[in-house]
Amino acid sequence: MATSLLALLDDIATILDDVAVMTKVAAKKTAGVLGDDLALNAEQVSGVKAERELPVVWAVAKGSAVNKLILVPAALAISYFAPWLITPLLMIGGAYLCFEGAEKILHKFMHHDESHAQAIHTAMANPTIDFVALEKDKIKGAIRTDFVLSAEIIVIALGTVATATFAKQASVVAAIAVVMTVGVYGLVAGIVKLDDLGLYLLQKKQSLAQQMGCGILWFAPKLMKTLSIVGTAAMFMVGGGILMHGFPWLYTRVTELTQSLGWAQGLAATSSDALLGVVTGAVLVVLWMGFNKLRGK
Repeated sequence: MATSLLALLDDIATILDDVAVMTKVAAKKTAGVLGDDLALNAEQVSGVKAERELPVVWAVAKGSAVNKLILVPAALAISYFAPWLITPLLMIGGAYLCFEGAEKILHKFMHHDESHAQAIHTAMANPTIDFVALEKDKIKGAIRTDFVLSAEIIVIALGTVATATFAKQASVVAAIAVVMTVGVYGLVAGIVKLDDLGLYLLQKKQSLAQQMGCGILWFAPKLMKTLSIVGTAAMFMVGGGILMHGFPWLYTRVTELTQSLGWAQGLAATSSDALLGVVTGAVLVVLWMGFNKLRGK
């Protein structure tokens, strides 16, 4: 019995070691999407009242955890029973990201979000108004976006261990889901509270701390504004990238056209993804507006 127990422990240790190595590989391959996920989610909480920032981030993080509780078993089941479904589902998600990015830009230029902005200013001026209720659309939008990006992260991670046993696949995908959720929303929480850190340092007596506080207070709003822009751009790049890979003939053609560019090949490929995302988003927004017009909305 003791020998059997030691053999079992050795097997478990070996499996955990394999899982750890495969998880590292999967993490490297999903790092690009993680960066987009971070930018998108930090952008989602920009404009939120200071004391509501962490509750909003926490609400989105809980939604993200629920997303992954749905996506991980679903991805494993689809990979096992119907692997051909993964690409079409990813493409639907990619098209949605492109649509959402185009809709954000359209709303900005057409000032369709003035009523929401006015509601936020009213809530800030009136402490009796429930600011959380006014920010539910931000939370829901962030969770929807997280769902698509989480699906891509999980599928990429699953692809790196496609030839492994089902147990190892499940372990790696689950590990990636946990690490990405904690990592992304931990960083988002840190970013949105940078201004509070700057104010804390500014109130210190040491001149160095005060200088650092001034620097952080100067940097924080610029970072949030940049993340807002990057977040929208990421929707097109991620969504367009999913669509690009979903059409092998298009992906092959773009690769052939850009492979002679040397160091600029990666930039050209990313630009191609973004361009496809912008075009797709614009087309979908026009179709959606036409559909709403036919419905009388």
